[in-house]
Amino acid sequence: MAPTKDKTFTVEDLWHIERVGGISLSPDGAQAVCSVANHSMEDNKARSSLWLLSTFGGGPRRLTSCGEKDGQAAWSPSGEAIAFLARREQQGRKDETAQLYLIAPDGGEARRVSGFAPGIEAFKWFPDGKRIAFVSWVWPGLKGSKAQAGAFKEFSERKESGYVTSEAQYRYWDHNLPMGRVAHLHVLDLYTGRVRDLFEGSDLELTRSDPDANCFDISPDGRHIAFAFDPQPQKQLDHCLALAEIDVRSGRTLRIAVDAEWDFTAPRYSPDGRRIAFIASHQGRKHTMPGQLALLRRGGPRSSPDGQFLTAPEDAAAQRPPPRGGARKLGAAQRFLVSADWDRSINAPLRWTADGDAVCFTAEDRGRCHLYRCGIADRAPTVAVQGGWVQGFDVAGDVVASVADASDHPARVHARRGDEAPVRLERFNDELLAPFKFARAEEVAFDGAGGEPVQMWVVHPPGFVHGKGARKRKFPLLHSIHGGPHASAGDTFHYRWNSQLFAAQGYVVASVNYHGSSGFGFAFLDSITHRWGELELQDIEAATDWLLAQPWADAKRVFAAGGSYGGYLVAWMNAHVAPGRYQAYVCHAGCFDWTAMFAEDAYPWIAKELGANYWDDMAKVHSQSAHAFAATMATPTLVAHGALDYRVPDTQGLAYYNTLKAKGVDARLLWFPDENHWVLKPRNSRLWYREFLAWLERHDTR
Repeated sequence: MAPTKDKTFTVEDLWHIERVGGISLSPDGAQAVCSVANHSMEDNKARSSLWLLSTFGGGPRRLTSCGEKDGQAAWSPSGEAIAFLARREQQGRKDETAQLYLIAPDGGEARRVSGFAPGIEAFKWFPDGKRIAFVSWVWPGLKGSKAQAGAFKEFSERKESGYVTSEAQYRYWDHNLPMGRVAHLHVLDLYTGRVRDLFEGSDLELTRSDPDANCFDISPDGRHIAFAFDPQPQKQLDHCLALAEIDVRSGRTLRIAVDAEWDFTAPRYSPDGRRIAFIASHQGRKHTMPGQLALLRRGGPRSSPDGQFLTAPEDAAAQRPPPRGGARKLGAAQRFLVSADWDRSINAPLRWTADGDAVCFTAEDRGRCHLYRCGIADRAPTVAVQGGWVQGFDVAGDVVASVADASDHPARVHARRGDEAPVRLERFNDELLAPFKFARAEEVAFDGAGGEPVQMWVVHPPGFVHGKGARKRKFPLLHSIHGGPHASAGDTFHYRWNSQLFAAQGYVVASVNYHGSSGFGFAFLDSITHRWGELELQDIEAATDWLLAQPWADAKRVFAAGGSYGGYLVAWMNAHVAPGRYQAYVCHAGCFDWTAMFAEDAYPWIAKELGANYWDDMAKVHSQSAHAFAATMATPTLVAHGALDYRVPDTQGLAYYNTLKAKGVDARLLWFPDENHWVLKPRNSRLWYREFLAWLERHDTR
């Protein structure tokens, strides 16, 4: 008997969902491994394990169960082993940092194969299956694993708590960068356990912004590694990255793509090793420029006898042999853009097709994120997997595996073999979600700022019926305003701002892709630069007008909530929209004062977005800052913030809350000492949703 879909979806149900993570295909494409996280409200924490899936269909099989956070799984080139990162207790020793483990795909106990004290952040297999390249934060002046282990022990046992630095970039998102350490590439020999630091003795380092497996790649012959790095002496979050290549045996480096006006990231070797695909963004033109697919020619008949790669003929200086351990620049004629005529921005990772004729990647388009295949010859991206929102994918032979969600379901895993229909590989959440009725997000368009069309997603409450013969019922409206600003409200199952959960409480939930949103082309995205708040407010207000024109909308029960830049927008609305139009606001991790926002980790971007530094043109900065218009704020507001938020420091939320209280405006504060820009712990999330919904209920005039 089919279950009746009349159960109300709650925050407890949200946290019972099994969350599918990254996907990795076996070399023959017959199997896939993915991570699956589950959360305990009782223990207030998450656990993740690895699951094995057949791409031909059939039930999934759990591969690991002993660890708490098993992740980043990757098959060996032979398909005989799966490597992953974990912190476990094994052979009487408990990992202080994440280490590399191997497990056979047919099961058995995972085996720890690394013991590098500073830990492993990300890794890739060498083609020979005998070595692993990995990223680790190390002390650059020290030599050898023993010295690193000693420094790590000394630092871990220190009694001082102070953080001391002279760096311009010293923290990121929710953590201080490891004091005195930088991210280096290493090689681990799986049979001897020997670790070699490829950057040892040089000033090279990987990006400081969460360096992952997308920031480097290993050539098919295993002789070279291409990587992205900041070429400037003082590292900074807004610097253009360059690409370099290191000879694994000799340690000699070659700068293969360096341009002060272009940002180069995510290198990926072609199957024959003669080309490197990467993402290029013309930052010299505008900091909002999209990431485009680019190619770099290398090797082949143009290779010099010593294995170094020749540059374009016009770059004579670069053709001189570099000193041992030195670097040189590759001529610009060696690289070209593939997607130059495509007005969308591509995301890492990049994956070549087996024949080397195309590159696969994800990209946003009008509130969805698809997997695209871009042919090198025709330079025309075509959709290979339709979103919803493709969260992850892998390619092996003619098999494509994808992890994708949508507004009405959490992430699911599918595989497509050639031109065959896709096959779903798991049913992790089907039984759990069977009693709930989720409405598919409705895509609508209206005229926004300047008369331009603006997209909005609308999610109706379960059982929503309207039209001829329906009971004349009015519904409250809730704006869920996305952050960024250069992001989008997507056709995705958002755990922190879940439209289905909001709709289950009876709200019609609207998510506007206002001017500045990503996935609608460069002109639309860049239109708000140097005038934040202006066009976005016009779009949101036009959306409210559209909603209130619907026969089911209750004009006396309208609310707006937003996080990050969306939080800034609700604070901006509080100052610029007459009281009474919205009954209450919710501001989560919202920007309030752009001058004080210089405390954030991404402070170099503020002047680029606003058009000036505050010491050069305070009036221009204040004209876009919500705090400068506090005199007109009068609408009740719930302010939520986390103390570990370094992207929007919690003083922003506290200042906004204090301002409202000082003005006598009805306000409530929800502050977390242990959360970052998001609310990630199950019990804190439950408290957040309860406070959020209770605030709306309190100001509901029905």
